[in-house]
Amino acid sequence: MGVETESMKIARSSMEEIEVFKNADSPTGERIKLFIDELEPIEVAGGSGHLEMPPRLPVLPLQACVGPGDLDFDLDFMVNLELDPDVEYHSGQEVQRISVINNLPDLLRDSHADCMRRVVPKVREVLHVAQADMQLAASSAFIQILRKDLVPVQNYAQTFLQTILSSVDNKDPDEWNGSCFRSPDTEIATAWLDTLLDVIDLLPKDIIKKEILTIAIEKGQLSQPVQTRLSCCKILGKIATRFEPFVIKKEILPVVQSLCQDVEYEVRGCMCLQLDPVSRGLGLEATKSAILPELVELTNDEESYVRIAGLQTVVNILTLVDEDTCRATLIPLVCKFCQQAMKTEDVTLPIVAKEIGRLAHGFLAYLTEEQKLWFVDFFKSMCRVGLSENKQNKNKEAEKDSPTKDQGSVELFVPVLPDILELEERVIETRRNCAFNFPAMVMFVGAKSFKAELGTCFSHLCKDPNVEVRKTLSSGFHEISGMMGSHVNNLLGDLIVLLKDENTEVLKGVVTHLPDTITSICGPLTHQAMHEAKQNQIADIIPAILSAELVIASSNDWRLQEMIVEHFRCFQYLTNSENIYNKIIPVLMRKLRTARAMPVRLAATRSTLSLVRNIKKMEQRSNILCTLVEDFCHGYSCRNRSLFIDICRVTIEYYSKAYFKETFFESLVSLHTDPIPNIRYRLCSVLPDLKRIIKLPSDKMLHQLLDSCVRRLLIGEKDRDVALAVKIAVEEMDKIPVQMESALTRRIMMEEDVEDQKKEADEKRLIELEERELKKEEEAAKAKADKKGMKDNASKIPAPKKTNTETESRIPLANRSKLARTKSGMRTKNAQVKNDSAASKLSSTKTSRSGVSGVPTPSSAGSRKSSVSKMAASEGAQRRASISSPPISVTEKGAVRKNSNGSIPVKSTKKTK
Repeated sequence: MGVETESMKIARSSMEEIEVFKNADSPTGERIKLFIDELEPIEVAGGSGHLEMPPRLPVLPLQACVGPGDLDFDLDFMVNLELDPDVEYHSGQEVQRISVINNLPDLLRDSHADCMRRVVPKVREVLHVAQADMQLAASSAFIQILRKDLVPVQNYAQTFLQTILSSVDNKDPDEWNGSCFRSPDTEIATAWLDTLLDVIDLLPKDIIKKEILTIAIEKGQLSQPVQTRLSCCKILGKIATRFEPFVIKKEILPVVQSLCQDVEYEVRGCMCLQLDPVSRGLGLEATKSAILPELVELTNDEESYVRIAGLQTVVNILTLVDEDTCRATLIPLVCKFCQQAMKTEDVTLPIVAKEIGRLAHGFLAYLTEEQKLWFVDFFKSMCRVGLSENKQNKNKEAEKDSPTKDQGSVELFVPVLPDILELEERVIETRRNCAFNFPAMVMFVGAKSFKAELGTCFSHLCKDPNVEVRKTLSSGFHEISGMMGSHVNNLLGDLIVLLKDENTEVLKGVVTHLPDTITSICGPLTHQAMHEAKQNQIADIIPAILSAELVIASSNDWRLQEMIVEHFRCFQYLTNSENIYNKIIPVLMRKLRTARAMPVRLAATRSTLSLVRNIKKMEQRSNILCTLVEDFCHGYSCRNRSLFIDICRVTIEYYSKAYFKETFFESLVSLHTDPIPNIRYRLCSVLPDLKRIIKLPSDKMLHQLLDSCVRRLLIGEKDRDVALAVKIAVEEMDKIPVQMESALTRRIMMEEDVEDQKKEADEKRLIELEERELKKEEEAAKAKADKKGMKDNASKIPAPKKTNTETESRIPLANRSKLARTKSGMRTKNAQVKNDSAASKLSSTKTSRSGVSGVPTPSSAGSRKSSVSKMAASEGAQRRASISSPPISVTEKGAVRKNSNGSIPVKSTKKTK
């Protein structure tokens, strides 16, 4: 047995028996008693020492022992535990108490009467001396009880509400941190105050007036501590939203005015922030007479914290006051405040820059043209604060006037540096807030006046030396472009500047909303919406986007790389197929080969196949597909061959089944002989998809190829993981029926594969479009040649005869082969006709020589008949070749007559002896 340590003694003395009682109304109705028995230390066999185990099991949270809602807890053990503050936290008692309090709403729901009688009084008693964790748990549990309506409102006001009110001003007890006592923390008081503010929204007015309002007024007295008066300010602001104006004016308003004149600036600032709900409860007239004078005085307070609170309150009540109040009081007050902030450049200046957008829009309907111009000029001056030459000169003068080390006053020089850094942070924060409010100011001045009023200022912010300013502006660029309308072209140069930025955080703001920005500049993302002028504009943006992609590619942010590569897909709507093929596709192919992160390569795959779908020329599409097969399916790199499987998956998703079977099916199946097991393993997951796209009998060869692949994998596979994957794939393939091309199946599949038919129709439409364009080019070239020929014939002086070579040189290259085939066919036909005519002449000469007295011999008659039939056949062939209509013959009477087989009848004359 080992020696009992001090911690074991503490654990032994602190462990208690836990009794858990079943609810009497539960189905079982039995009493369960859990004991924790002592465990003897266990000696380690075969070792020099022994393993000492604690004499008792560690205490578990109560919800780990039983489920909430199932048992009625006997919580006497919690009350009987020592409440001495010297008790160690790790004894387990605090953990058990926190578990009970967290499950208090469930206990009230399941056994309300017993819990209210036995549990709630003990919980309230323990909270007076509880640690911070238990009080935080109780504050959360008490508001849940009221929200779930687990206790009647009157009972809640008598029990839980009293505990909340007494705990609002509570603080954490002083704790010894090893060297001194820790100062009191307001975390507990803040938690209970937030709970009280939430409770005020749920309680009826009579209980609020009886239980809360009286206590809140008492807390607002000057004799109370500062923390209590701060709590009073927030409580009064919350109560003001629940009562009628006459109650607020009688009960609350005097305390509010007293707190606005408090000697502590924290109390004045806190009450100033609550003037908005108080004024809304009072109404406009009472606000003008009682609240506005206090607000004006607080806005001119000597403490910057109070002045900032006053400005924020002015912004909040803009929707409440009328036109006269704005013009007479608030607008001059704000202008004076802004001028003072710009003059001193104190902590109020960043707040002014943060609220300038809301102020401008709130005053927009009441401002004169001169006042509008003043707001715009003030905004532009804030955008340049800290960057002007005057400010740089002031800094140099301050450096000259400040003491230096040479003057022997090092102690005086040291505090100057933090002040300079603080000022620099303030001016940067000011410009950043201006960049954040730039969309609001664009709406303030209007799109027409943007270039004249804010164009230069916007360009300066796009080139600001601080990264945070540029980052904030780039994040809102898409909002600004959406407001510009037809004047969006003024932002094109600034967009290119941001896209050429070398900081990835700035690029992230632009790239995240790049499709929205380009849509605003170039119109809706449809092929019909793009005009030639818009295409010229986007042609200037493409190099900037590619430059941004290079900067992002050099960083380690693969998510940003994936995002910009995904956005390459929008180029199919923004530029022609030539730019896509020559500028975008090479970048995507480089990404496919060299990108390190797999999501980036998959994004490049999706973008590439999406763009290839919209390339018009068949030759270019074929080149890209051949490159994918050669470099990835048949490539040397195992990584590329693995990516080819993903390329095939995306192709099945984007293209029709017929297109995939023509392009990648055989190449994909050929990977079953790959020497790398991982490739074969990944191929097995695609085999069921290949079976789904096969249709018999047209795909009989592909079906046999797939069966051969599966058989080879089943028989010859030696890798264990691949063999298992093949078996799983075969089981799934057995469940997939083979599609047949019968009439009924074709009708059923047409209903199921509507999307596939749409894809196939789009692919056919693309081919037809290409043929139509080629035909138009041929017709245009022919019309141009005919027009030029007519012009030459109309001239008085005959031009020299042009050779065939000169004539053919004017015909497009695409039509020269067709012309050559036509000429060669005509030459062949003319030669055949000449040979037939020569043969007929020769036979007639022989007949005249062989006959006697003009009477032909039988042999000569036969030869004459054969020559006539040959001539007729040659004439019929020549007519069929030269005339597109069916061959016809004209009789002696002029009637058209033809045989049933389409041949022309030949009339032969017989000569009698």
